[in-house]
Amino acid sequence: MTTVSPDISNPVTLSNWARTEAAKRWALDNLGRWHWFRPEDLGAPPTFHMLDDGPTPVAMGHVDGVVTISVAEADPVLSTTRREALDEPYRTMIGHMRHEIAHMLWWRLSLRADFLDAFRAVFGDEREDYSAALQRHYSNGPPEYWNQNYLTSYASAHPHEDWAETTAHLLHLTDITDSAVSAGFSSPDFPHPNWDPYAEPDANALLRVAVSVVTGVNHINRSMGLADIYPFIISPAAQEKLAFVHEWLRRGSQGR
Repeated sequence: MTTVSPDISNPVTLSNWARTEAAKRWALDNLGRWHWFRPEDLGAPPTFHMLDDGPTPVAMGHVDGVVTISVAEADPVLSTTRREALDEPYRTMIGHMRHEIAHMLWWRLSLRADFLDAFRAVFGDEREDYSAALQRHYSNGPPEYWNQNYLTSYASAHPHEDWAETTAHLLHLTDITDSAVSAGFSSPDFPHPNWDPYAEPDANALLRVAVSVVTGVNHINRSMGLADIYPFIISPAAQEKLAFVHEWLRRGSQGR
């Protein structure tokens, strides 16, 4: 799926590109559990432009099925520097992948006759001027009580970013929970020992278990003086949005 690759004459670029490809494949495999981008998916797959930063950073994003990613973001020092400069609680390459692929998924779903009205009822009207909304966000910051309605401050900038952030978080939470089950961990919150989070039809049940898992792992990290792996609070409004995304992604590429 990678149609543009970076110049690998620099060994650091090659290493960063390898990490970026690994994150891409992990994110795509997550979505494959819901039949996205597998052979049975007859819709357009994403294509990736993997670029290295030059004199100016690469603008990551999605346009008409093409996801552009800066492989430089796989460098932990650069990623940490930018995370701190932007006052973000979390910034990783797999996070970038899930966020940008989420934009591509919105594009795919928007081709359906029954999606846009449902989306606008939950996230707002994406036809709002995107550039002006981002400029306002970066100039004025998020609204005062953004965390009552959004998972991240950036999600408050525009409905497109709210969708992408919410979708990325659904993938975070589902995969963290699936990884705990696959690793053989047990919890009284698991419906049964062989429970498959990706097959769970009840979004709220999935989220209850996921919150329990991430809370426990956060405490494990704190015991070693490390940052929380999931440093976010899920408000009732954000939970409603997560459930909306879950419903549409579980329908999968088959549109069920």
